[in-house]
Amino acid sequence: MVTCATCGHDNPADASFCNACGSALTALSEREERKIVSVLFADLVGFTSRSENLDPEDVRALLTPYWEHLRNELERYGGTVEKFIGDAVMALFGAPIAHEDDPERAVRAALAIRDWVRMSGEDLQVRIAVNTGEVLVLLGARPAQGEGMAAGDVVNTASRLQSAAPVNGVIVGEATFHATRETIDYRAAEPVLAKGKTKPLPVWEALGARSRATVETPSAAPLVGRTQELDLLVGALERTRSEAKPQLVTIVGVPGIGKSRLVTELFAAADIQPEWITWRRGRSLPYGEGVSFWALGEIAKAETGVLESDSTPDAEAKLAASLERLLEDEAERTWLSDHLRPLLGLAGVAPRAQDQSEKFSAWRRFLEAIALLRPTVLVFEDMHWADDDLVDFVDELADWLVDVPLLVVCTTRPELLERRPGWGGGKPNALTVSLGPLSDAETARVVAATLDQAPLSAELHEALLERAAGNPLYAEQYARAIAEGSGGLNDLPDTVHGLIAARLDLLPAAEKSLLQDAAVLGRTFWPEAIAAIAEDDIGAIEVLLRALGRKEFVRRDRRSSVAGETEYAFAHALVRDVAYQQIPRVLRAEKHVRAAAWIEALSPDRAGDRADLLAHHYRAAIDLRAAAGLDTADLVERARAACFEAGTRAASLNANKSAVRHYTAALDLMDLLPPDSGDRQEVLLAREEAAAGVLASGDTARDRDPGG
Repeated sequence: MVTCATCGHDNPADASFCNACGSALTALSEREERKIVSVLFADLVGFTSRSENLDPEDVRALLTPYWEHLRNELERYGGTVEKFIGDAVMALFGAPIAHEDDPERAVRAALAIRDWVRMSGEDLQVRIAVNTGEVLVLLGARPAQGEGMAAGDVVNTASRLQSAAPVNGVIVGEATFHATRETIDYRAAEPVLAKGKTKPLPVWEALGARSRATVETPSAAPLVGRTQELDLLVGALERTRSEAKPQLVTIVGVPGIGKSRLVTELFAAADIQPEWITWRRGRSLPYGEGVSFWALGEIAKAETGVLESDSTPDAEAKLAASLERLLEDEAERTWLSDHLRPLLGLAGVAPRAQDQSEKFSAWRRFLEAIALLRPTVLVFEDMHWADDDLVDFVDELADWLVDVPLLVVCTTRPELLERRPGWGGGKPNALTVSLGPLSDAETARVVAATLDQAPLSAELHEALLERAAGNPLYAEQYARAIAEGSGGLNDLPDTVHGLIAARLDLLPAAEKSLLQDAAVLGRTFWPEAIAAIAEDDIGAIEVLLRALGRKEFVRRDRRSSVAGETEYAFAHALVRDVAYQQIPRVLRAEKHVRAAAWIEALSPDRAGDRADLLAHHYRAAIDLRAAAGLDTADLVERARAACFEAGTRAASLNANKSAVRHYTAALDLMDLLPPDSGDRQEVLLAREEAAAGVLASGDTARDRDPGG
């Protein structure tokens, strides 16, 4: 099998294109990436001694159903089984495709396996561990043929933790615990003394997964910077109630920008209305139970009162009672019941598969009956995950229904508009609310509300605002990490990393590769530079950039610092950071060398003006090559010359502190060159003069690098 690097689908070994998404299965499918993954190890307890006296066929007969169930459970939660070794299994969550909640998926899968073993009655016992960290992933690996997919210390550590797990228990490492403690119940366990580790490893035992909320929970934190957007939503609700007309409102924004919070505030506004308002919510999920029409099924279950724990007779009784309350005509109730049963997970005589129009008609009639009883708000969350049929149904819902007070609210990321450019378009009763970044002052209020301690220093506060770049979730996560002492501004919170990595992995391979090339250049970049790094056609690069602009990964700047070139920038600096971190060291070094070559080709008579950039790329390439154990001799002299030129430029601008830094780097590089290479005395003298300038200024805090 060949795994598609774009969508993760397994294809026949001789396939040239992915059977699922159509992407070419070429070198892109064989590339390596650095990824944050969650590794799950599970091992049967005592099976080795138990199988000692069994015939090999009996051993296989015992293991086959165990293997099959574990594979199904792991894949249901979005994991990839890397290997079965006898009675042990290793699975990855986050490779080849990352999801924003991979640690949670892994722990939920582990708990599902634990519960199955406990209830199996097969005299089975198991130990399971989950650990989260960075690995190098071979995206085109074929685990079914024995090819390893991931390599890194996190894999070995997960194996060690599994050996220390309690019988029929699940333990997790520190990173996994911090990423999942809001959704999984834990208790602290004894630290594990693992082979090869200098210190005991802190671990927690997972007890159970918390249920997902289907009602809004009011937030204690104040709403910041969204007054106008909330007014639009409340106005739409008022219009729906007063005019008895259906409306479709779509809230669009990148992850963490505040879509769900805005819905929560709308719920609070509806809750204080004198007239009772029915509020139903469903969420499209990207894995596991995220089957077709899942969000609509959640809404139907909430309305009928059907619980996941209900027996079939109880669920059927609740459905019948709900329809009797909504409708008088018995034939219509029977018709609706037949079409609602699949949404509620009830077996029965399914309507004809080809008759989707009748199915949609029945569901619309059900929702219409709810709204005729009293004003109703239907919330469809995460529509970017919804299947095409649900997207069609929701898009048409407000058009088909008339004279009913029904407000349909959808939350989505920009990807839905890329997939459905005409979403909500041309409808007189449709409104789209696009959420942009908060201002620095508004972000500061989010940080202040999150921190339960003394205010941050001015320098740290300013740096936090810069990293968050107006995203309230990012600001909150950074502030929380600082308050808890679990990380600083240079440590990307796992929740934020997961959100960004998941969005990147959902992109077509060519678009994701372009972002990685752009990340090498920095926060701003140019199509010609990317073409040089990628060794690709400039026309193809520009097409991809336009697509990424529509998805709000990049934006085009109004002015460019390179004549004749359009300048682009990452919409958020953290997207650049995650994309950059995914590139393996050797390939990253090569891309830095290509970037330096492109810079050198620009106006040679102004080389000094770009010396800072050249020095950065050459030094980065040297560091990466050295870390990988590769030769750096061909780069050292070029890096030294660039550092010296950068120091001279900084000194001419009286940026003496920066000049000292560049001259020192040049001297360090000269240590790697033959003794007769360059005039060391000249560099020493220049550094001494710059250092004297620093002392003479008396205020080194203001001596900033003009290029940085």
